[in-house]
Amino acid sequence: MHTPQIPSRGGNRALRRVALASGLVVASVGAFAATAGAHVTINPSEVPAGGFAVVRFQVPNESDTASTVKVEIAMPEGVVIPFVLVKAEGDWKATTERTKLATPVKTEDGELTEVVSKVTFEGGAIAPGHFEIFDIQLGPLPDTSGEVLAFPTIQTYDNGDVSRWIDRVVEGQPRPEAPTPLLALGEAGDDHHSSSSASDDSHSDSHALDIVGIVLGALGTTAGAAALVRTRRKA
Repeated sequence: MHTPQIPSRGGNRALRRVALASGLVVASVGAFAATAGAHVTINPSEVPAGGFAVVRFQVPNESDTASTVKVEIAMPEGVVIPFVLVKAEGDWKATTERTKLATPVKTEDGELTEVVSKVTFEGGAIAPGHFEIFDIQLGPLPDTSGEVLAFPTIQTYDNGDVSRWIDRVVEGQPRPEAPTPLLALGEAGDDHHSSSSASDDSHSDSHALDIVGIVLGALGTTAGAAALVRTRRKA
């Protein structure tokens, strides 16, 4: 009599990873299908309160004929973020607007009298069917875990069309048509000066990609087998 083998813990972890990779593949297919209804989003959507974070604004092009040529990102209203650093790649150029504070704020580097209130990216182009990622380093963020910061964003196309991602998102109510990109503040980290970003450990990324490749190969093999069966049935 054959005795069924109980999977080891390592085997269970492997199965969970493959299941996760399969889910990622399905989710990716769904994401491609939903591109036309995509919104400007922030990744990661949550960072530790009280520290510095590299926040990635993902901006999709929703037009079939026009290219996005300017993206304006406003800082949260009523929130003082002392340091705002921008990163522009390719043809994109970044400029900042500053606002004078009614009451100066004391920092480790001295008294702060003005802060960046808006960042504008222009000079590049997001073609139809594409998206772009704009990185902004912010900090120190408010030390209030559970707070959600809103970054009103305006997207301008080369044909003059403008998408205003400024609609307020209210918990428990239907999501608006053009929601404001949101950033949630989670539990503060041990070191408030450490930088949080969307990038993961390179080893984990590599392993995950290996699993996805295996899953994709399995899906391709299954599809090929099904096609062969259909062909034989027709013969």
